[in-house]
Amino acid sequence: MPFTNDTIGDFFEKQVMKDPERDFIIYPDRDLRFTYKEFNERVNLLAKGLLEIGIQKGDHLGIWATNVPDWLTFMFATSKIGVVLVTINTAYKIHEVEYLMKHADLKSIAIIDGFRDVNYIETLYELVPELKTQKRGHIKNDKFPHLKSVIFIGQEKHRGMYNTSELLLLGKHGNDENLRKIMKRLDAHDVINMQYTSGTTGFPKGVMLTHYNILNNAYYIGERQKFTKEDRLCLPVPLFHCFGIVLGVLAILTHGGTLVMIERFDPLMVLAAVQKEKCTALYGVPTMFIAEFNHPMFNMFDLSSLRTGIMAGSPCPIEAMKRIINEMHCKDITIAYGLTEASPVITQTSIDDTIERRVSTVGTAMPEIEVKIVDPDTGNTVGPNESGEICCRGYNVMKGYYKMPEMTALAIDEEGWLHSGDLASVDEDGYYTITGRIKDMIIRGGENIYPKEIEDFLFTMPEVKNVQVVGIPDEKYGEIVGAFIIPNEGCDITEEDVRDYCLSRIARYKVPKHVFFLDEFPLTASGKVQKFKLRDLAIEILEKRSKEKDKLV
Repeated sequence: MPFTNDTIGDFFEKQVMKDPERDFIIYPDRDLRFTYKEFNERVNLLAKGLLEIGIQKGDHLGIWATNVPDWLTFMFATSKIGVVLVTINTAYKIHEVEYLMKHADLKSIAIIDGFRDVNYIETLYELVPELKTQKRGHIKNDKFPHLKSVIFIGQEKHRGMYNTSELLLLGKHGNDENLRKIMKRLDAHDVINMQYTSGTTGFPKGVMLTHYNILNNAYYIGERQKFTKEDRLCLPVPLFHCFGIVLGVLAILTHGGTLVMIERFDPLMVLAAVQKEKCTALYGVPTMFIAEFNHPMFNMFDLSSLRTGIMAGSPCPIEAMKRIINEMHCKDITIAYGLTEASPVITQTSIDDTIERRVSTVGTAMPEIEVKIVDPDTGNTVGPNESGEICCRGYNVMKGYYKMPEMTALAIDEEGWLHSGDLASVDEDGYYTITGRIKDMIIRGGENIYPKEIEDFLFTMPEVKNVQVVGIPDEKYGEIVGAFIIPNEGCDITEEDVRDYCLSRIARYKVPKHVFFLDEFPLTASGKVQKFKLRDLAIEILEKRSKEKDKLV
């Protein structure tokens, strides 16, 4: 039986009662601190403020922001009133945000001013010009029929948008009794979080997760690290992924500990935060940890308070793991494997595992989750150390993909097993190793990228006749995106043209790093493109270019 049947709001309030004056959230760069009690008061004000502007149980509210302090206020406020929080990748651009807003039936979207080269405010005005002319909270837009309001996270006022200060003020006059009634009517099996994962169909899919899914998964993730209320987790990973909100925020909440937040990843900020707040745990994808211990000022920081943490997203080289354990003091660092559809963690190493197991495996099955490995062709369970598709069943399996019943049926079979699309093997001791992928996916520094999505997008370039996208091995990111293009006859097109076209329209991490031009693709006898040959060709071309460059030097 999983750990709790509480909703996130109820569980949070129980933790507040237990230890109201303990630090819950700290932003060390601005010395912003909330105790459990203070944060709960802010959450209640925002929850009542959202109710005042007409957002209610079952509505979808999008959040498009870096790890700003009120990201978490929105997360807990929506969970208390039964509103589904739809998390939006900060790297998205207009093409992706438009699709998500439409597909997710957003009633409201909360945004910051922007991130890197994307101005979120201008993007919203371009998508919803009515913001400048219509009454707040009463938007009418044919493209987004559900959308009624836009919220700016901050003090500034923008035409047609509410801001968080106004919502908190509205909340002060809101009805406490009404909030209590709503919380009592919520159920742990209600969908509370929706995250979009790049889709094999070319379009991202909205994964529907419940309180029960993510709160229970978070508890067991914390248990594998032996978390207690004394633990202080430095969290530099984005909150729009499960890594941030489940492995991070909720794993700390379930153990009554403290979150030390980083607004956007910067290795120096992470090192300073760990020293200043005496963090006991640190999270990241391998590239983050590598950036930290390779920083020229690394030796200036005292990281001796560190004990544990999680590395996930892509495999960790053994030399990097040794440095994390020895030089960063994370002797109990763990490795986790999973997918958004599984809330997300399916297997995780434990702090007692050997370094070899932490590097070569992704640990053992999490409590209360069944895991099996099946032959992808027959569906039969394979023997120890044999490769097959890793599947899981249990409390952690998503409710489904939003408005995509056919895709849900492909992912979850009739017996309730979630098929991951990843190849793995398990040894006699129950340790799992990921060996490859069935699905055609690129993992770049922890970000999942489906080639089909980029191929469909590149077809919108008039000069492109045909295109294939493959993952190319890369030392820094694990894999990077490569595109092979057959141009239309008579079209003069360069690598720069393709990259420029992508950079203004899709997230930077999806933009092909290398573009190659061919007259034809290698095909099988049945006419299928042999992607593995394209991958080999890319490696060959890049090695050749590198040697030529060395000669010139």
